[in-house]
Parts: sequence; structure tokens; C-alpha cells
Amino acid sequence: MANETILLVDDEERIRKLLNLYLTREGYEITEAGDGKAALELAMNEDFHCILLDLMMPEMDGIEVAKELRKEKSTPVIMLTAKGEEGDRVEGLEVGADDYIVKPFSPREVVLRVKAILRRSSETAFIEKDSSAKDMIVYEHLVIDNDAHRVMADEKRVNLTPKEYELLLFLAKSPDKVFNREELLKEVWNYDFYGDLRTVDTHVKRLREKLNKVSPEASQMIHTVWGIGYKFEVNDK
Repeated sequence: MANETILLVDDEERIRKLLNLYLTREGYEITEAGDGKAALELAMNEDFHCILLDLMMPEMDGIEVAKELRKEKSTPVIMLTAKGEEGDRVEGLEVGADDYIVKPFSPREVVLRVKAILRRSSETAFIEKDSSAKDMIVYEHLVIDNDAHRVMADEKRVNLTPKEYELLLFLAKSPDKVFNREELLKEVWNYDFYGDLRTVDTHVKRLREKLNKVSPEASQMIHTVWGIGYKFEVNDK
């Protein structure tokens, strides 16, 4: 496999060494950081394929790092934390993490999650595929090129996180069908997440905001169905 790069961020050297060992064995190229400040600097200056990010750290915690990172980049983020409480999990996902692993974890589980994220995520945010894309969803104001994981709204590129992309793709594939929040959690977050329905609302809000910056018309295609959930509405006018 190609050497995909992973930024491994944890203030515990023991955990970094253990995960480094397992991930290197799988052929990944690992860069380590022991605190949030160093991690953010590395993440901003280099294009990693995935970031494993500890929640509780000196200098700057994982939430702050993810928040700052998301202002600039869509790199997939998996949060690592010793806290298993729902609130922390939701907060991590709301600032843009794609997955969440609670310590103590097995290194093999981490490897499997990394593989799943890299397989499903828009790692192509940095790696453009030269292909005559066939897997495309085309609407008047919105084009989703699923081969290249690219979203264009009124011919302008929209940079989405992997989960925002998956959410948009899932809704756009079934125009005018209403999905409740539980269904969206199950389909978009699947086995990774059992929890707070507000996470769906937060991701929809961020998705609309990003689309709205380049095309208000595209943003309005994601409709709230009060008391139920959301649908992707195609205006036939």
C-alpha cells in the first residue's frame, strides 16, 4: 500500500510508542506530537491523511486543536480520550472529529478505525484523482463527484470534512425523502457512534453554512422537517 501519513498526538509517550508500533507495522508513516500546540503546527503545515488526537493534553487540548484545524483543513480526525462521558464524545464530534475511541483501547481497534476512516473519508481532499468520474450526482446548483470526493456548488469547490461529505452524499442520493436523526446517525456515523442527536443538527448546520458561503441556493436544498429530521429538496421550478 502507499505510505499514508498519520499524525499521532498524545501527551503519554507510552501510548504514542504502542500505537506507532502497530501503525508502522501496517505500512503507515507516523509523525508524533506530545502536545496540542505542536500538533496544530504540524497539522497546518503538512497534509496528513489522518490525525489521531488525544482529548486531554497540556498547552492546548484536542477540542481546541480540532476547532482550529477545521477552520483551514478537512483532514480526518479520530479523537482518543480517557473520558467516556457522552458530553465529551459529542463535543469532539461537534468540533469536527470523525470518530471517537475511548481509552483503554486495543491497538488493533485503533488500526481498524484508521483503515475504515481512510477507506471512507475524502482523503482525496489532498490527492486529486485523474478519472473520468462516473459516480456523480448532478443538480442545478450542486454537483457531487463521488469518485474524487469533490463537491461543487455553482461551480465553486466546497471543502467539507469527511462526515459532512458523507451526510450530504447520503441526503442527496435520496431527494425529497425525509430522514429522522436516528436514521442519519445510524447511516452516516454507523457503528462508531451511539448518542446525542444534537450531533446531527450540528453537522447539518455546519454543512449549510459552508454551502451558503458559495451558493445560497445549494444550501437551501437541505431542508429541516420540523419535529422529524431532514431532507434534501430538489426545486423543480
